[in-house]
Amino acid sequence: MAEPVDLHVADLHPAVDDPALNSMNFLNEIAGHYPEAVSLAAGRPYEEFFDVAALHRHLDTFRRHLADDLGQSPAQVHRTLFQYGRTKGIVHHLVARNLAVDERISVDPEAIVVTVGCQEAMFLVLRALRAGPRDVLLAVTPTYVGLTGAARLLDLPVRPVAGGPAGVDLADLRAQVRRARAAGLRPRACYLMPDFANPSGTSIGLAERRRLLDLAGEEDLLLVEDNPYGLFPAGDVERLPTLKALDPARRVIYLGSFAKTVLPGARVGYVVADQRVAGSDGTVGLLADQLAKIKSMVTVNTSAVAQAVIGGALLEHGCSLVAATVRERAAYARNLRHLVDGLARRFPAGSPVRWTVPAGGFFVVVTVPFRVDDALLDRSAREYGVLWTPMAHFYDDSAPVDALRLSVSAVTPEQIDLGLDRLASLVADELARRDATAGVA
Repeated sequence: MAEPVDLHVADLHPAVDDPALNSMNFLNEIAGHYPEAVSLAAGRPYEEFFDVAALHRHLDTFRRHLADDLGQSPAQVHRTLFQYGRTKGIVHHLVARNLAVDERISVDPEAIVVTVGCQEAMFLVLRALRAGPRDVLLAVTPTYVGLTGAARLLDLPVRPVAGGPAGVDLADLRAQVRRARAAGLRPRACYLMPDFANPSGTSIGLAERRRLLDLAGEEDLLLVEDNPYGLFPAGDVERLPTLKALDPARRVIYLGSFAKTVLPGARVGYVVADQRVAGSDGTVGLLADQLAKIKSMVTVNTSAVAQAVIGGALLEHGCSLVAATVRERAAYARNLRHLVDGLARRFPAGSPVRWTVPAGGFFVVVTVPFRVDDALLDRSAREYGVLWTPMAHFYDDSAPVDALRLSVSAVTPEQIDLGLDRLASLVADELARRDATAGVA
């Protein structure tokens, strides 16, 4: 009988044991280990409005669109919905309409690649930009861990750029670009979330957005704009134009997702890549064409059924996700207010606990005077029944971070109250332990 083959992690790509990839798995799995705990960790969308009947309606709406609006025969409709499809996607024209309606972004549908979630869009862009060992990516910190993990898989080093209350430190961005070039490296792009960023919750103001685009032009730098939360301002906060809407020079590669706005289970995202690419034969195409080549070797195409569900949802609301997410926007704004007010009640003036007050989105960052790590999260879930996310997962080093991220997106006000009560008990016990240790010392 043949001996079974066993492998060692050292024989695999180094990224499989990288902290960024371990972080994603850990954060995804810990909720399953503690199903009774209140989760203020997950950035999942609100589930109350999910409706199975809507899936069938959306599919039928898109089917009729193929026949009535695009003139497809019954056989062509069947083929579009059931067969392997076009690599760039079958709802690219509706995505372009959505961008025009909601974001005032005018883009050729051929510059759009519909992807398996925004994570694939991110991966395709980084794969295309990583041309050689000199290439590096800049990213505003704290950074979404999925971006860091994707870069690791592609052997693309990520260099941090300071974020801060303004969303990005432009002086530090310029300094990091020049420092990389002085070291013989080639900074390809800077990744950032200008609206209600994950995890910080910060946003970049309009004047800073314009200065950022000016800086990108002066330094010949691409910007990778990720915008999963931009449709969710809290209250009367005015939505700002995206970087892409302010970008006549095509400096911005724009990443979008329907996970937060329509249905996360569909796993449909997209990338707008309208940059021109000159070929070795003298022809000029779009960066989207190059990304489609990569996609064809990774996922072949995005599920036609999933795209049809998204396409139907767009069609039913005139391709406006602003119109489609009125209930969700109200729920997130309500929850955000409830969480911030709840923190103020539990940690009044004089408390060493501080927190951010974002203008929208899903996330609040709470800073505490003790170390926050995975061990504390595990104890929080096991002994106190509340989950949250250590901010250390969003920094690309091993330095301790005395802060945690709370999410308001997938909970009710009652669950927020219960979770905050449990969090307050954990914090009180940790402060008492800290003070007792200091007293002994």
